[in-house]
Order: sequence, then C-alpha cells, then structure tokens
Amino acid sequence: MRSTAGSTTPTGTMPRPEPQQPGRIRRFSTAERMVHRATGLLMLVCLVSAACLYLAPLAQLIGRRYLLVTVHEWTGISLPLPFLLGLLSTEFRADLRRLNRFAVYDRQWLRAVRRRRTSPEARPAGKFNAGQKLYAGWLAGAVLVMAFTGLLMWFTGLLPLISRTSAIFVHDLLAWAIVIAVLGHMRKAFADPEARLGMRTGYVDRAWAERHHSRWMREERAIDAAAAGRADDTHADA
Repeated sequence: MRSTAGSTTPTGTMPRPEPQQPGRIRRFSTAERMVHRATGLLMLVCLVSAACLYLAPLAQLIGRRYLLVTVHEWTGISLPLPFLLGLLSTEFRADLRRLNRFAVYDRQWLRAVRRRRTSPEARPAGKFNAGQKLYAGWLAGAVLVMAFTGLLMWFTGLLPLISRTSAIFVHDLLAWAIVIAVLGHMRKAFADPEARLGMRTGYVDRAWAERHHSRWMREERAIDAAAAGRADDTHADA
C-alpha cells in the first residue's frame, strides 16, 4: 500500500539517510546527480556540434566537418546511456516512478500556472512539480525521435519507406524545439539557486522543500513516522 497520492515509496520502507547538516534534507542520490550531469554534458556537445554543422558562419569558423559529424552522431547515439545505467539505482527508479505519475495536485499546479498564481499554496508539488514532469517526459520522447531520425539519416537504407528528406525535416524541426526547451530549463534552474544546490550536492534546505515541494515533505514525514513507530515496537518487544 502506498502512503500518499503520487507516492512511490511503500509505507514499510526505511527512511532515507539524513544529511549531516541540520536543516537540510537529501533530495538526490549520487547516481541521480551523475545521470543528470552526464546527460547534460552529452546534450551540450550534441547541440553545439549540431550548431556548428547547421549554421554557416559557425561551420566556416570551425571547419573539420567530418570530425563534427562523427562527434554529433556518437553523442546523439550515446544520449540514452546515462539513463540506462541509472536504472541500476534504486533511487533513480523511484524518482522515475514519481515523474511518470500525475496526481490531483499536479493539475492544480498547472491551473495556477495558467492563472499566473505564483504562491507556494497555489502550486502544491511532490518531489517534482507538474512542469518538471512534463519537461522530463517530453524530452525523453524527443531524444528517442531524434535518435531514430538520426539513424535514418546515418543509414539511408534502414527504412526505405521513409525518405532521408523527411527524416532531416523532422530532425531539424525537433532540434530547434529541444534548444528552446533546454534554454527554458536552464533559465528556471538559474532562477532557483537552492534547486541547483540540490542537484550539485544532493541536499536542499528543508524550508525550501516545505515551500516548493510540500507534498514530498508530507510523504517524507509519513515515512519517518512509520519508521519511528516500528522502532518503538521493536524496543517494546525487546
């Protein structure tokens, strides 16, 4: 049985280890941070190499087109690898379940965005808010489509029914959409230093978490209370 709506942690699991610093809570594991960094680095190299191939002034300035094509192809193919390796981590899989689950309060969060209501009370969120869930799902799908169309351009005879021109059109159009989405993601990250600190160190301020991710903190408190109850029962039996 799950503890709360949108929760991915059974009520019987042990709480996560607390940080050494008072007033802070563990948000991301080492594996999750490494997956984020590796994916971000590969995405950056992929987008920069694409720009050097697509934009004539950059292409003339950099040269070495064959090298850029090779770098772009292999970084594009490698983009899913950090995600696949991350599946070995229990914490990463648990957060994937959180990202894939839309709760009632996520719809409330989206309504607040449409109405330009910015107070934390108007935008309740679990460990990830609705915008982060939509961004993660959209980007995952976009990467798969980009990899597929890239393979069609790389191996022209792979699917004869789909022309290389069509693959190039979809690839280029989606590339611009990814650039816009990634820039938006970076803008949000730079506007929230505590969120960046959480991704860099794994820990965030409890007050920040209570303000922006109140449903997640409620879930954490329920897990801690259940663990404390089991500990008391153990001591009583002893």
